[in-house]
Amino acid sequence: MGAVLNDESRSRLEGWLTERAGASRVTVTDDGRLGGGAISVNHALTLDIHGGSRAGRHACVLRAESAGRIAASIGKRREFAVLSAAFTAGVAAPEPLFDCDDPGVLGPDFFIMRRAEGVGAGFAVVKGDAPQPDLARELGRQLGLLHRVTPDAPGLERLPEPPLCPAQELLGHLRAWIGDLARRDPVLAWGLRWLEVNAPPPGPLVLCHRDFRTGNYLVKDGRLTAILDWEFAGFGDPMEDLGWFCARSWRFRRVNREAGGIADRADLYAGYEETSGRRVDPKRVAYWETAAYLRWAAIALQQGERHSTGAEPSLELALTGRMLPEIEMDLLRHLRAQAALAATARAEAALATPPAEDPPVEQVA
Repeated sequence: MGAVLNDESRSRLEGWLTERAGASRVTVTDDGRLGGGAISVNHALTLDIHGGSRAGRHACVLRAESAGRIAASIGKRREFAVLSAAFTAGVAAPEPLFDCDDPGVLGPDFFIMRRAEGVGAGFAVVKGDAPQPDLARELGRQLGLLHRVTPDAPGLERLPEPPLCPAQELLGHLRAWIGDLARRDPVLAWGLRWLEVNAPPPGPLVLCHRDFRTGNYLVKDGRLTAILDWEFAGFGDPMEDLGWFCARSWRFRRVNREAGGIADRADLYAGYEETSGRRVDPKRVAYWETAAYLRWAAIALQQGERHSTGAEPSLELALTGRMLPEIEMDLLRHLRAQAALAATARAEAALATPPAEDPPVEQVA
């Protein structure tokens, strides 16, 4: 899909929208391609709908499949279903309007959602000197609302079957995505082995965003306006999204603000517990934070491959593919911190255990 709609494709889109909206006529104005979205193509559109229940002017975004798709992406029809479920659950997601899998309209699958205002670039969101605990708490609340959506929710039949064990399922995916490099790269090999040894048992399954992080939400005047980029969503462990949000990769150099570079974890966790109906399990979050570094490494490798194979030549994709050493460094820092915590816990447990009494000495007559 090109940078702008041409006359022919715009005409097809207008005809399709007229039918879908039950309108007498729809006029589409292409407001230009939007930044961000390394996996999807995003166009800003203005729809003038004449007649029908949606009559009026609507500022929208058209999200379409890009030329190269990575393994973790669920596709636009499934993403539309997830977005619809999140919006229905009261999450601050853009309102989904129309979805299309007819290649005769624009070629790739796409959907149209309402456009939200705000700043989304991670460095811009975290740049202030003061932490933003209210924003972190609101993001926690929104994630808690999302995690009230379970596999039996209507409209999510398009998604893959819920896993029996999210940790084991992800481990299998990671090994497949990383491939032979997992045997040749010692950091990746160690990370995968750590995930295998420390995998938590299965628990409740919820709808996870799986890319819930700074850079994928919009902020205006310090307030959250929308949560974006639902293309990795699926059913999983509720602590998975918290671990991804808190990973060092998404703090944008505000490393001491562990909740997405904006505040302390406690602020995010407090908001989450307000709406989710469950307590945060820090040990489980730490496991999924480890998994986050491995999954981000796999995604970075796949993004780089999209460029190097010629499927989608892009400087952004090429640079993403070269981020592996930085991601591995973050993984090593995290595993070192976990080892230190485990050692402290063992020492405290040993101090708390009373010494065993000496056995009584037998008296010999």
